[in-house]
Order: sequence, then structure tokens, then C-alpha cells
Amino acid sequence: MFISYDGMTDPLGQSQVIPYLQGLSRGGYRIFLLSCEKEQVFENNRAMVENILTGYNIVWVPVSYTKNPPVISTLLDVMKLKKTAKKLHQKYGIDLVHTRPGIPSLVGAWMKRKFGVKFLNDIREFYADSRVDGGMWNTKNILYRTIYHYFKKQEALEVRESDGIVCLTHAAERIIRQWPEYDQHVPLTVIPCSADLNLFNNANVDLAEKEKVRAGLGIQTDDVIISYLGSIGGWYLTAEMMQFCKILSDKIPAAKFLFISPHHHQLIVDTAARSGLPEDKLITKQAKRPEVPVLLSFSDYSMFFIKPCYSKLSSSPTKHGEIMAMGIPVISNGGVGDVQEIVEKYDAGFMINEFSTGNLSFLAGQVAAGKIFDKEKIRRGAEEVYSLEQAVEKYREMYRVIFSNG
Repeated sequence: MFISYDGMTDPLGQSQVIPYLQGLSRGGYRIFLLSCEKEQVFENNRAMVENILTGYNIVWVPVSYTKNPPVISTLLDVMKLKKTAKKLHQKYGIDLVHTRPGIPSLVGAWMKRKFGVKFLNDIREFYADSRVDGGMWNTKNILYRTIYHYFKKQEALEVRESDGIVCLTHAAERIIRQWPEYDQHVPLTVIPCSADLNLFNNANVDLAEKEKVRAGLGIQTDDVIISYLGSIGGWYLTAEMMQFCKILSDKIPAAKFLFISPHHHQLIVDTAARSGLPEDKLITKQAKRPEVPVLLSFSDYSMFFIKPCYSKLSSSPTKHGEIMAMGIPVISNGGVGDVQEIVEKYDAGFMINEFSTGNLSFLAGQVAAGKIFDKEKIRRGAEEVYSLEQAVEKYREMYRVIFSNG
């Protein structure tokens, strides 16, 4: 049983849950996929997800996500997940429960304690710290401080009870191995967020479709396009990115900034304006997943600045693999998972480690100098680090080891 608090009708479920489970299903496992679905998105995308899962030995069991009131809604979701997981186990006899951190791992550890089910703890982020670092939990508030300490305690218990542990980065692996709760005999492996290397492949972009999209976006052939892919806010340093865009725009008058983002387009425009970057330098676009590669294909560079903090050492940005798979050099910062090491190993872009005006200006100067990057080398880097097939095989091996341990 795989438990996700993210919905399969959300983009993250479709990119970072379903592809792995499809691969595991092909390896002979029957999988019960338990997920929390947001009502409107579920109604809009249910048929699409059901179609994606057709032909695989995956039984999708969606439960409704409770949005309000805060905290109480989460408790209700935990109860629903436990109740549903218990029913599935009693009916089918679950051998292994595989969970992401936070709410799912609470349920997974409970399944281990109550029913003796094997527990794979997929620590894809340092959950409690990420909620604080991302501004979702203000620990000056006694309620959120209490919640933070509760989840930190639970995370330690979950590590103790794990039959296997997966994390996204070598930086996180080094940290976990030092935790007193970690038993050195428990298998621990690194599996970064993988990319669909067939979908995100510049060679597979339809050129006629690209020209149609180019006309719709108003992109000229001599424009220098710096893209941004994904959500805005939280750990993503929008103000610092816009400050950099303004400096780069002054150095490269032909620069335009393409934001491929699902929401907050007005925030993008407003933040740019505060940095002195005019709206005509911006292109904002909402896109479904199959539409993203053609949009990315206009990029001379793709940027993402992420808050460098403790919790982000556990992070493998999905966008990084997808960008590299397209052969696009990145403009990013260190202190986030293994990003800097990967960029440096494959000469896959420019890095910054401090966001002062001087450093941003130096970075913009590096970009403006027009270094030629080897797109094929960047693509090979994605194949070596972010391959879905490689990730699925590592999960299969982890399953084999857990089951062989009795």
C-alpha cells in the first residue's frame, strides 16, 4: 500500500507518484494507492488519472481531502486514512506500507505497530522543519510550536520503526545516518526525484506546435528566454529572482522571462514591478504537464532560487531533472540538496550562494558573457541522475531487501 497526502489528480501525484508505482507494478507487485483528493480537482481530473492507471495492477483508493478548519481538518484526514488503510489490510492482507513523510508516515508507522506490516519510510523531505522553513508553521504561535514538536517526535519514532528508508539526496543521507534514532542495519538508499526523460526531451518537441506556441506567446527569434518552472512563493525566492531578472535585463536588453506557473501570475507581475522590471519583459503561462516541454524548449536558461535552509538539504527539485533533461543550463543556488554538486559535475549552469546585489550582478555578468553549454552533456547528466527507470529499479531493490529480511 502506497499512501500519499498529495492527490493523484494534482500535478505532483502524476509526476512523482504514479510513474514509480507503474514501474513497481510491472515488477510484479499489486499496489493499493491511497491518496487524499481535493474535491474540484478530483472531479476535473479523475477520469484522466483512471485512464493513466489502466493496464497496471494498481488499485486507486481516493479519499476526500479536508481543507478546513486548520489542524482539525488534518486530524480528520488522518482518521480517514487510518480507517481506509485498516479496511484494505483486513480485506487484502497488505505486506508492505510505503509512505511519504508527514501525514502518510504517521499512518504507515501506525500500520506497522498495529498489524506488523513492513514499513518503508520514504523521507522525501524533513517534513516538520520544511513547514517552518517554508512559513506554513509559525513556531512563535504556541499551537504551531506544539505541532512542530509533535511531528519531530513522530519523525524520530518513524525512523526507529522503519524497515527501510529512502531519501532524495546524498546530503540528507549523511544527516540521517547521524541521527541517534537510525539503526545502521536498516537499509537506506538515495533516489532523487526522477524526470520523465521521454516527455522532457528536446528531440521530441513538435516543431510545428512550437512555432504555434511561439506566436501565441509573442516570443521573437532573437529574444533571450530565461524560464522559471513551477509554483511561486514558499521556499522559492521570488523577490531575489526578480531582482536578478532586472539586473540581467539591464545587461541583456533582449532578455525576456517566461514563468510557467500554475497560479499567482499577478504576484509575479507585482514582484517584478517592485524590482523595476516592466511587465512587457514577462511572459506568464499556465500549462498542463504535456504542454510543459514545448514551453521549456524556448529557454536559453532556466532559473530557480530556493531558500537555502536545513530542510532543503533533503530536497531534490523535480524541476531540476526536467530542465536538465531538456538540455537547458540552470541558474540556481547552493544549499539545496545535491543541486550544486550535480550542476558542477555536468557543467550544467551557473550557481550563486549569496543573494547580495553584488553577487547577483556578478552572476548576471556570467550569463551575459554568453558561455556555450554542451546540451548533450547536460542531457546525459539527467539520464545518469534523474532517470525514472533507474529510480524504479532502486525501489524494487529496496522492496526485495525489506522482504528478504523476514
